[in-house]
Amino acid sequence: MIRILIVDDHAVVRQGVKQVVHGCFEKATVGEAKNAEEMLELLRKSKWDVLILDIGLPGRSGLDVLGDIKKISPKLPVLALSAYPEDQLAIRVLKAGASGYLSKESASEELVNALKKVLAGGRYVSTGLAERLAITLEDNLDKLPHETLSDREYQIMCMLASGKTTTEIARELLLSPTTISTYRARVFRKLHLKKRSQLVQYALHHRLIT
Repeated sequence: MIRILIVDDHAVVRQGVKQVVHGCFEKATVGEAKNAEEMLELLRKSKWDVLILDIGLPGRSGLDVLGDIKKISPKLPVLALSAYPEDQLAIRVLKAGASGYLSKESASEELVNALKKVLAGGRYVSTGLAERLAITLEDNLDKLPHETLSDREYQIMCMLASGKTTTEIARELLLSPTTISTYRARVFRKLHLKKRSQLVQYALHHRLIT
C-alpha cells in the first residue's frame, strides 16, 4: 500500500490533490500537513513513500525545509508543487534535493505522471522546463543577477515583485519587519536596483513572476 503525504497550507488544495491521488491510487494511504512543523513531525513518526510539498508554505517554506526532510528520510522522493513560475525556482528546488517540480496550474494527469515517475525512482520536470534547462546548458551563460541570491532572498524578491509589503511578507514568513527590510536591501543591492518599480520590471522580464 502506497503512503503519500500532502503538505499545503490551503485545505482546498490538499483536498484537490487527495482526489487526484485516490483517482489513480485507490488504496493509497494519504496524510496531510498544513505547515513545515506538522510535516516534520509526521515524517519522524511514520514511513512515507512520497511527499507532495508546497514550496510556498508560510513561515519555513518548502525550499527551506528540504534539507531537514533529507536528514530525516534521505531516500524519500519529494514532488514539489509551486504557484511560482518554474523557470528559475525549479532549478533551486531540484538542486536542494527534490525529485520533481510541478506547477499548481498543471493538469491532474500531469500530477499523476509525476507521482508515478518519482515513485519509480526517477526525476520529473515538465517538457517545457526540460527544454529550457537544455537551452541554458547549451548556452553556458554567466549567472544572471537573481541567480546569485540566496533561497530566502529569492523568495522575498518574488514576494516584493508581486506587490506585497514588508509587513505582509514579515507576517507570512513569521519574521520581523526589520529582518525583511535587511533582506530587501540585499536583494536591491545584488540586483543593482533602487526602486520597487525597477524590481517589478526585472522580475517580469526574466519571467520570475506572472
